[in-house]
Amino acid sequence: MSVSPDGGKPVFNFQKLTVWHKALSFSDEVYTLSRSFPAEERFGLISQMRRAAVSVASNIAEGSSRSSRADFARFVEIAAGSVFEVVAQASIAQRQGFTTNQEYDKLSLQAADLSRMLSGLRKSLISPTLNTQHSTKDEENV
Repeated sequence: MSVSPDGGKPVFNFQKLTVWHKALSFSDEVYTLSRSFPAEERFGLISQMRRAAVSVASNIAEGSSRSSRADFARFVEIAAGSVFEVVAQASIAQRQGFTTNQEYDKLSLQAADLSRMLSGLRKSLISPTLNTQHSTKDEENV
């Protein structure tokens, strides 16, 4: 899992989180899916879906920089909300005939998996029994 600019080890703690990598893949999927939308949706649904998808990984990264686990947990909660936003927007896209059922189902499954992982990370951050470091071994596997 090489993510640093020079191809070495991750530079930032959030880059060690599996959930952050899943969020990047989710973003990739949204970008791929929305490429086939009608041109008139460029500043509408395409933009909305892409911003919400990008927000997931961004909030995980930003939250990891916060000084408390509670603050990090709040950003993870916001990231989860962005996942739900994408699902709602994908539902609209499907109803408008911009996606196939198969494309919608694929994105929904990714969203459900990502949502579960974010929930697990949030719970680990707010649990009083864990230590106060941001990146415990359990969190790295989320």
